[in-house]
Parts: sequence; structure tokens; C-alpha cells
Amino acid sequence: MTIDVPRTPGVLLAGGLARRMGGGDKPMRKIAGRTILDRVIARLTPQCDGLVLNANGDPARFAQFGIPVIADSVVGFPGPLAGILAGLDWTAANRPGVNWMLSAAGDCPFLPHDLVARLDSERRQQKAELAVAASDGQTHPVIGLWSVRLREELRQALVVEGLRKIDRWTSRYPIATIAWPTIPFDPFFNANTIEDIAEAERLVALDES
Repeated sequence: MTIDVPRTPGVLLAGGLARRMGGGDKPMRKIAGRTILDRVIARLTPQCDGLVLNANGDPARFAQFGIPVIADSVVGFPGPLAGILAGLDWTAANRPGVNWMLSAAGDCPFLPHDLVARLDSERRQQKAELAVAASDGQTHPVIGLWSVRLREELRQALVVEGLRKIDRWTSRYPIATIAWPTIPFDPFFNANTIEDIAEAERLVALDES
């Protein structure tokens, strides 16, 4: 029996400062004529019940993408957990009755087409409260499914405890880790450097073949 994937909104995390690229918004870099963010949106739109972008600063710079932009609600740029919390708050306010949210890095242009479906299937089978992606023996904790009901516990960890590392927070809960193959390439490849952009240009041809 096939189990339908529940309605799952997604938050794209674009809070990185791109220091290794000379600053600016990494997702706005172009690969084969399209921004990385455009490629991420195209990948996830069919899988998600709406997308929002977590980014701080002037939201107008992302106007061309036509999706809501939400800033961190926790001051001091505390990292991706703050973006995940912002997404959970948005989901609670705008998708009543929805229990799960996807988070994804805004600089991963080749995300799997079955990302949400596999994460959801495995977290059901393992009766987990969280599910994260992995590849090549490495977990990718910013790419995962999050239970909306945990948002106040996450807020407590961020604001009161000062917690910043995703792994330290996720270790508190039953978590499913789902690995993807890396042939012909790692679907969680992310563009951190100028050299990575050049490599991504090469991978586009493999991805579209």
C-alpha cells in the first residue's frame, strides 16, 4: 500500500555570508546561466506545499523569485537553527494542521527529486521525530524534516540555552538518517567556493543528461 506524503512546506536557508566567495548571497551565484536559488526552487516546488526563503537583510533582493522571505526571529545571526525555527513559525502561522516542514540549504542546486518522499517514508518506518539526509558517510543536518510541534523546544534551546549546533539539538530526539547514492554525483553538492561553481557547471551536464 502506498502512503501519501503529507503536505510539507519547505524553508530554504540562505543565511550564509559566502566569505569563501568574497561575500554576498551564495544562492544568487549563477550556474549555466541560472542562479543556484532558482535551481533549488525548481527542484523543491513539486515536492513541497509552498516554499519560503530564510534570509536576513533587505528581502527585496530576492523579489525575482516570488516566494516569501522570512528573517531570523532570534537576534545575533545564530546560524541555521534560527532559520529552521523561522520556518517552523511560518508553517504554524500559514499552514494550520501541517505537522512537518522540510529545510534545505539554498546553495545545493542538485537536490534529489525524491527528497521529501524518502525522508517522510523513513521517519515513518523508524517512528522518528526528525529525519535528515546523508551521503558519502556524511550527514547533512540542514536538509531534513522537522516536526512543527518541536518549535517551542527549539526556541527554548536557542534563546535560553544559547544552543547553536544542529547536531546537539537533533541528538535529543529519535532521528532517522537517510543516505542517498553519490553516483553519478552527490545530490547534496553545495557551492562554497569559486572552484565549486566551476565544478557545478560540469555537473549540470550530468544532471540534465
